[in-house]
Amino acid sequence: MLDRDPRSTRTRIQNVALELFAEQGYDKTSLRELSERLGMTKSSLYYYFKSKDDIVQSLVDDLLTAVDEVVDWSRGQQPTAESRRELIERYAKAIRGQGTPLLRFLMENQPALRMHACGDALSRRMRVLLDFVVDPHDPLPVQLCGRMAFFALHGAPMIMTDAEATTDEIFDAACAVALSMLPDDDGERPLV
Repeated sequence: MLDRDPRSTRTRIQNVALELFAEQGYDKTSLRELSERLGMTKSSLYYYFKSKDDIVQSLVDDLLTAVDEVVDWSRGQQPTAESRRELIERYAKAIRGQGTPLLRFLMENQPALRMHACGDALSRRMRVLLDFVVDPHDPLPVQLCGRMAFFALHGAPMIMTDAEATTDEIFDAACAVALSMLPDDDGERPLV
């Protein structure tokens, strides 16, 4: 049964699509399967989304908005140890607000996203964030630590599914790990 509020129906479609994408992968999920799981006709589904790509774009749009706030903040900062740490904290808060199912989808469906416009948009924003955190003059292990800080934030919800911890505890731990990979206030760099 469809909700009378189109926004809640839209959100329900997005949530069920994420479930199916997580279970089967983006490429193997059809709109027919999605409409069946939702208990609605394909024509009703088309009222909200014309394609799987439209669903993905709608899911990523909110994430892009949150990441854009972090990117905009970074443009007014010098890349110091303190501002790099703050960027990681801001980014962690932005992606935490999008939820584990979306992060899992993004991590597990990277090949499909490379072909999608939203994947390109995310890549461009990540490039800005990486350029802020990673100094190309640092030794390679230090550069890798800066990049791995982002991976800790992206991957933790997926690789910690068997941990006896809440989602918030996992995100907190991921943020702590990410921050530990950055230089400290004394300029000490990890692995050096």
